[in-house]
Amino acid sequence: MNYKVNALYSGAGIIVTYKCTAACLHCCYSSSPRRDGAYMTRETADKIFALLNKTGCRSVHIGGGEPFIDFEGLLDLVRAVNKAGLSIDYIETNAFWAVDDKLTDDWLRKLMALGVDALCISIDPYHAEFVPWGRPINLANRCQRVGMGFFLWKQQFIRALSGLDPEVAHTRGELQEAISRTYIYDTARKYGIGFGGRAMNIQEEFTAKKPAESLLDPHPCTRMLSRGYHVDCFGNYIGCTGFILPLEEVAKGIPDGKYPVFETLYRGGVAELYRIACEKGFEPDPKGYVSSCALCFYIRKWHSENDPSPELDPEHFTASLAYYSKPGE
Repeated sequence: MNYKVNALYSGAGIIVTYKCTAACLHCCYSSSPRRDGAYMTRETADKIFALLNKTGCRSVHIGGGEPFIDFEGLLDLVRAVNKAGLSIDYIETNAFWAVDDKLTDDWLRKLMALGVDALCISIDPYHAEFVPWGRPINLANRCQRVGMGFFLWKQQFIRALSGLDPEVAHTRGELQEAISRTYIYDTARKYGIGFGGRAMNIQEEFTAKKPAESLLDPHPCTRMLSRGYHVDCFGNYIGCTGFILPLEEVAKGIPDGKYPVFETLYRGGVAELYRIACEKGFEPDPKGYVSSCALCFYIRKWHSENDPSPELDPEHFTASLAYYSKPGE
């Protein structure tokens, strides 16, 4: 039996790098300044976009990590998208680079000359820990000046941040004092984020844990081959963070038996993954877990360390548990 996505529809997210100037609490891909600085090469981009075109995808959005960490690399990536006949819905950025107005305008015009017509500019309490919240506002103003389309994601957080100095980044303590003691969880709810990657720590801090045995979902987990997917800088299909599957195999059909952890979860859900892991030596945390997805995360982390499988990204599990400051840390 081969597993495949019948059509890789428009809206694919392109993770051009896992490196970022920020390490936001809600980042499901666990990007940070400490991640590997690899940026998608032109060769990889040409292969990815040609394959996406053949399988039914007509547009992509470009994100990361932080795409503007390597601006020349970003321009080359845009050229690869154009060559493949796809369109770019928008490019994501945290606006860390929008400091010098002349340089900012120049970069925007270069992107516009290649057909880019919209930026998704992040602004929220999570990003404000690493990027002064005035930067996204300044970038939006420069976009307006040169004619680049943009949207602030999410604009609703500007009011909450308005009592803070827009020229500096702020600590968790400062944000708690200015917004609320529970701003981290409240922001997650307003975002409607999935608690994957580093965001899992938010759920763990604010949600009660349950015994592993009460979280054993027996239903097949098919979300790993869902339509809401990303492709990373190495050409991997990311349907659920922590899994890395070659895009070409996902498009043509994942060989039966090649990826045992993926296959077990896809066929038998967390319950079957748990059963097999326990047989191999996995010991559940007696304190429990906040959700089936969290239990799955820790089982896959255990596999990556003790019973490696090629579809698991060990760095993801390590990075997910880093850069999350709790009270007193």
